[in-house]
Amino acid sequence: MPLNRSFARPQRPAQLQSGKLRWTSALLMAAIALAAVGGGAWWWKQRQDAAAAATAGGAATGTNAARRPGGGPGRFGGGNVQPVSVGTVQRGDVRVVVSAIGTMSARATAVVRAKVSGELTSVRFKEGDEVRAGQVLAEIDARSYQAALSQAQGTLQRDQALLKNAQLDLKRYQDLLARDSIASQQVDTQAALVRQLEGTVASDQAQVDAARLQLSYTQVTAPFAGRLGLRQADKGNVVGPSDANGIVTINQVRPIDAAFSVPEAHLPQMRRRMAAGEELPVELWDRDSRRQLAKGRVVALDNAIDSTTGTIKVKAAFANEDGALYPNQFVNVRLQVNLLQGVLTVPATSVQNNYVYLVQEDSTVTQRRIRVGVTDGDRVSVEGELREGEQVVTDGIDRLREGAKVAVIDAGAVTRADQAAQDQAAQRRAFIASLPPDVREKLQKMSPEERRAFLRERRAQTGASGAAAPASAASAAASSASGVGAPGAAPASAPQASAAPQQQRSEAPPRAAAPQASPGAAPPAPHAAPAAPADRSPEPPRGIPPQVKALLDQMPADERARVMAMPQEERRAYIRERLQQQPPSQGGAASPAR
Repeated sequence: MPLNRSFARPQRPAQLQSGKLRWTSALLMAAIALAAVGGGAWWWKQRQDAAAAATAGGAATGTNAARRPGGGPGRFGGGNVQPVSVGTVQRGDVRVVVSAIGTMSARATAVVRAKVSGELTSVRFKEGDEVRAGQVLAEIDARSYQAALSQAQGTLQRDQALLKNAQLDLKRYQDLLARDSIASQQVDTQAALVRQLEGTVASDQAQVDAARLQLSYTQVTAPFAGRLGLRQADKGNVVGPSDANGIVTINQVRPIDAAFSVPEAHLPQMRRRMAAGEELPVELWDRDSRRQLAKGRVVALDNAIDSTTGTIKVKAAFANEDGALYPNQFVNVRLQVNLLQGVLTVPATSVQNNYVYLVQEDSTVTQRRIRVGVTDGDRVSVEGELREGEQVVTDGIDRLREGAKVAVIDAGAVTRADQAAQDQAAQRRAFIASLPPDVREKLQKMSPEERRAFLRERRAQTGASGAAAPASAASAAASSASGVGAPGAAPASAPQASAAPQQQRSEAPPRAAAPQASPGAAPPAPHAAPAAPADRSPEPPRGIPPQVKALLDQMPADERARVMAMPQEERRAYIRERLQQQPPSQGGAASPAR
């Protein structure tokens, strides 16, 4: 009989399984109990901290209320005291302003054309200039018109001579007629001839005046004062009255007008104020409504309302004394149609759904329902249970509820913090700009951590060596270039390290105190030897070639500063190259820097 094997796991006793379940349940209950105890302790701690903070700093203002230790309430903290910004309820005048979009237009525009035909001989204006009325702008060839005037004047003189002769004959004939020595018909004929010649002379005079007028047209003048446009004709062109573009265009811009449209609902009030002789002030603002361009007044209303838009066109005049306004310029218009005097106003940011949060004396807030009126700038007129001088919340309204505890933040704290950050950034940019170009290039290739460490080190060096003399800096650079005292060179003995700066001071001629390091100069190297005390006796220099010292003394201050800021190996190579470029008479027998 085959053997049957079973591979199923043996059943555990029921008592063992039930015991495991009981242990698991006990552990789970213990964990829940521990969590409840910990949560209760944390809640009690938070409540105690909030109560202590409210008791100790209930009247605290500014950023200190949001920086208490122990998890105190912050801007988005879980405490009961909420930091807010406030504004004051004030009483004052509020303007009823209508905003519109307008376009500037010249008071008068004219295309300056030639009144007679001819060649343009001169142009006496510059494009864009402002000219006065009657100023000569251009000249046309006047020779033909001058000849015509001379011819007319000659004809007039001839006819005047004939008229004078006829008048003398008429006088003789009249004397003879009085003696009855001549026929009266001859006298009448002579009188008719005199009248005929008088008419001829009058006609000749008109011809002379016409010729003189045509001659005056050869000088093209400005019809009124204004600003010129671009030139349309050049010297040598033949111009005439039929030219479409003329010579130049002139616009009268002082004063200048602005045309805009306002809703017809404001028309009765505007007509009433204009009929009473009151002015309607108008302000012009730029495209972004950030800079005021000019102030003026309404001068005219259109005679019809536009039925498609329900608006009426208005024209306002502006002096434009500085000439900043141009025709066809786009402007934002603010028309004051009324002035509300002595009304309560609150900051516009404090109003939310016709409610404001009023800060009470116990540093709690309460809601007050208001009726919103006219907005003028950043303030709005209101009506409600508010008194002048009370404070309303302007920032942080979304975190408040009735009776919430608040801490008032200083309004200028954020502004001062932003200004401090901007000043610090400007100082950092100025410090980086004062570094040599090669150092700035290396600074750009560094990682942010390396860059911050480098800038901290350079600032510390600048502050520590602000009074170092240029001669000491040059000697330190020479010491680094020759390998004496450098980190990578062989260590020198203590007497040698102290003798070098002493000898430098003894060899240098007496001079005034070294000036302070300029902001643009690089700070001295970290391994530069300090200046020796004045009471030590000078010793001869050791390890610094005279050739290197002479080279550094000949360098300008800026070049010496750049050499001082170089790394050690780069500084050695630079000084070695400069020594090789010098003539043999300057180099001497000393070997170049190693």
